Amino acid sequence: MELLEKLKMRKKKQPDNNEVEGGSVLWFETSVSVSRRFQFEPQGQLSVKIVDDSRPLHSRIVESFLHKFFPSGYPYSVNEGYLTYTQFRAMQHITSAALSVLSTQSLLFAAGLRPTPAQATAVSWILKDGMQHLGNLICSNLGARMDSEPKRWRILADALYDVGSGLEVLSPLCPHLFLEMAGLGNFAKGMAVVAARATRLPIYSAFAKEGNLSDLFAKGEAISTLFNVIGIGIGIQLASTVCSSMQGKLVAGPILSVLHVYSVIEEMKATPINTLNPQRTAMIVADFLKAGNVSSPADLRYGEDLLFPGRLIEDAGNVRVGRAVHKVIKPSRFVELQQMFPEEKFLLNRSDKCIDMVLQKDAVGEDALRGWLVAAYAAQTDKSSHELSASTLQEAYERMNDVFPVFLKELQNKGWHTDRFLDGTGSRFAL
Repeated sequence: MELLEKLKMRKKKQPDNNEVEGGSVLWFETSVSVSRRFQFEPQGQLSVKIVDDSRPLHSRIVESFLHKFFPSGYPYSVNEGYLTYTQFRAMQHITSAALSVLSTQSLLFAAGLRPTPAQATAVSWILKDGMQHLGNLICSNLGARMDSEPKRWRILADALYDVGSGLEVLSPLCPHLFLEMAGLGNFAKGMAVVAARATRLPIYSAFAKEGNLSDLFAKGEAISTLFNVIGIGIGIQLASTVCSSMQGKLVAGPILSVLHVYSVIEEMKATPINTLNPQRTAMIVADFLKAGNVSSPADLRYGEDLLFPGRLIEDAGNVRVGRAVHKVIKPSRFVELQQMFPEEKFLLNRSDKCIDMVLQKDAVGEDALRGWLVAAYAAQTDKSSHELSASTLQEAYERMNDVFPVFLKELQNKGWHTDRFLDGTGSRFAL
């Protein structure tokens, strides 16, 4: 059990017994084996330094590993789920790198060369050109969708990477189609690389707790590099033993691919994304209406549908966002809906079994939340009508205004970013 000893370096009395020097606060935590110095910098970052350590060698090695590959102040400086994310990320990189070695070895064999690890490395770099650049260009146009659903696109990126690797592994079975197989494989890999890079920052941002995004990014990339090297070593070993034949690759390849995609899915489940998109907003509103509680990003992470995020949630009013105005609102009703809430930046209209919400071009997260709550309250009041009446919407609007200040403050306290609403390529209107 650790005892907190708050010491004064200059022997000056401070009101809370913490030393405050130039705006920073420091203290020492001492246990039986180790004494650590903790310090909060003026910018809010937490630094940890060992000042006395009598632990066994293996414990020091573990501490050194955490220092080199985890953010400073871990686990206090990151949000919940970072360790799970990192564990599966390590497995992801090992399996991906091993699969890459096997695929490039197969390409060499299909090209009529005797495959060796050195040749595999050289060809791997060469094959990044050509079709891979085309994949990069196509995927780069999907940036807005990746902002809205970074978890989904991260999973799709690694699935695409495995498809590309799979085509390369199978290339020896049809050597006369070598260029086609290699080109398609690198086309898929090119799209995967762009999607993976584009979603990296939102995912790291989800774990940043004390303005330590750069530290998180640097340590995350260090982990990627380390386990990629381990994966390459495993791939070389497999390529020279059980996977030296095509039969061996057909067995090991799918196993590595399944482990790879499974690891990515578990990573994404552990990631507490704190920006508002349609799915997360619906989940927040549903929990608020059912239990009166505001869920945190960590509370919702395992409930997100990572592959099909567009599902409607009945408890949140079956709200659908992003359809074009002319498809959901008749011209004769547009002016009526606009005049109903002239100060708001949303329009609501029922169609089929859902309520369509259309946002103005400059609407932010708070506007989307207000509109969503109105839609959910209206759906609770009137479930049978094919059209939302003015009285129903007005009653729902008043209920929303009663709860919204407390609701918004609790959202922000739980770590949600309410300044933006990421609806991907959803259609918005301007007046």
